Parts: sequence; structure tokens; C-alpha cells
Amino acid sequence: MKHVLVTGGSGLLGHFLLQRLLQEGCKVTAIFRNTVSELSHENLQWIAGDILDVVLLRSLVKEVEEVYHCAGFVSYAPQDAALLQQINLEGTANVVDACLDHPSVRLCHVSSIAAINRKRGDKVIQENVKWDPMAEKSVYAFSKHYAEVEVWRGISEGLKAVIVNPSVILGPGDQTRSSTQLFKYVSDERAFYTHGYANFVDVRDVVEAMVRLMNGNNWGERFIINGHQITYERFFRDVAQLMGKKPPFVKVPSWVAEVLWRLESVRGKIMNSKPLITKETARIAKEEHFYSSEKLIRATGLTFRPLEETLRWSCTQLAEMTAS
Repeated sequence: MKHVLVTGGSGLLGHFLLQRLLQEGCKVTAIFRNTVSELSHENLQWIAGDILDVVLLRSLVKEVEEVYHCAGFVSYAPQDAALLQQINLEGTANVVDACLDHPSVRLCHVSSIAAINRKRGDKVIQENVKWDPMAEKSVYAFSKHYAEVEVWRGISEGLKAVIVNPSVILGPGDQTRSSTQLFKYVSDERAFYTHGYANFVDVRDVVEAMVRLMNGNNWGERFIINGHQITYERFFRDVAQLMGKKPPFVKVPSWVAEVLWRLESVRGKIMNSKPLITKETARIAKEEHFYSSEKLIRATGLTFRPLEETLRWSCTQLAEMTAS
């Protein structure tokens, strides 16, 4: 029986990854920090801990054959720069070092499309684009990029590792966390939406891609995992229809978003709180980049689920979770 360690096991991606690994008959140890998952299985052991705890990590890694590093912190607020570096960068360095102590251990590191450089005017983006440290990016993007640098360091020292860069992951989960907040935004019948496009992928497709990559021979590679690109307007409209809600109907012009992030920056500093909109999120909302999964498809043969299926499944599961 293969023994696997999963960090961030109580998050959206971690939850569905654990289910898949358990279905395959793996013995799984999962680390959680604050949120306790209700998932229970005879082959699943939950460990309360932190990826900043080097001693704990090393004690757990020495018992396993594979590590899926899903833990991370997502924020575009400049105030969170130190926390982003601590969790995303230092935490990943700790995971890599623990794996290097045991040469037989294999690692799948979950990064983000935020760590892939993009330039204005680029319509299609692939994994081989060169990182530009001088380009204007969010503190989150920098933290995920330098976390990848730690993994590349491990690879250069002999670690068998693969890096995945998912787009916005969709699925039923805690509506106060991560991308699932998009569904709550529609459920609350908020009025505003912005022009622009977003890249989305089903959480089940991300899990499938990760497992296939770990079962293959793709060490020392990074892979974008992205299924679809649609406008925010269409996303909110389709989700609202499935939920029986009124979709956002007031389009926020680009110049208004530019004003708002500046006002939010001032408010955040005065109130010592996180801004609701940042320079980075306002800029991202105007972009039309499509992140290509061509390399992943060639390597794994993965077929992405239709977006309509993902949205219907997510909305149905979220409704059941709310009713229970």
C-alpha cells in the first residue's frame, strides 16, 4: 500500500485529492493547520501541524513515498507580503528540504498560473515563458514564483518533483474561502461585475492531472492546468441561472476600477484592513490571457470537463451543503 503525505488537506483541492488517493487504496497522512475536515477513512490520518514546523515535516516525510504539497496562502493585499513569503516560500522550502532528506520520495508541488509571467498583448501563455522580475506583479505572484524556485533547487539536487500551475479552481467547498467565494458572490445577488476574462478549471480535473503526472515520468517539469476561459459576465450569468438568482447587472468601467483600488488602498491603510480591490486584481480583471494546457494534454491525455458540467455540479453540491 502506497503511503502519501498531503499538505493543505482541508482545502478545496486537498479535499478532493484525498478522496481520490483513498479510492486508489493509498494510505494517506494529511496535514491541516486551522480548518478541520470532516473527511474520515480508515486509511486516512489527520495531523494538526504547520509546514513551517521543520521537525514535524521531516518526521512525516520519512514515512511516505509521495508528497502532494497543496498548502498555501492566497492574498493580493500588500499587507500580507510577509505572511505570503512565510507560508508560500519558506513553507515550500521546508517541504523540499524534507523530501531531499529521503531520495526515494517524489513531490508534486501545487503552484499557480500567477507564477507564470504574462505580458500585455499575449493571448496564449505557456509554461516556457521567461519570468521577468522587473514586471509589475502582485505580492502573491512573487511568493508563488519564488516557491517554485525552491522546488527547482530541489530538482537540481536530485529531487523527483513535478510542478503544476492551476488556473482558478472551481468546485464545492467553503464559500468563505478561496475561489468558492465566487459562487457566494452570486448567491448573495451582488450587483457589480467587471469587464474581462478569467481562466477556470474543475477541481476534479486538477486532481486527475496531478495523479497522472505523479504516476508518469514527468520529473523536472511544470504543467499549466486550465480548462476554460470565459468572461466574468458569462460566468456570473450562468451560475446565477443555475442558482435561481439574479445575476450581477452593473458593469464596472475600467476607469472606475482604477479609482476604486486607489481609494481602497487608502482606506486599508487608515483602517488597518485588507483592501477589497487591489491594483493587481483591478488589472487582472481587464486581461484576456488564455493559459494553455497543451503540454499537460500531450503528457497525460487528460480531457477537461465541460465548464457547464462543472458549474452545475458545483451549484448542486453547494445547495446540498447549505441545506444540510
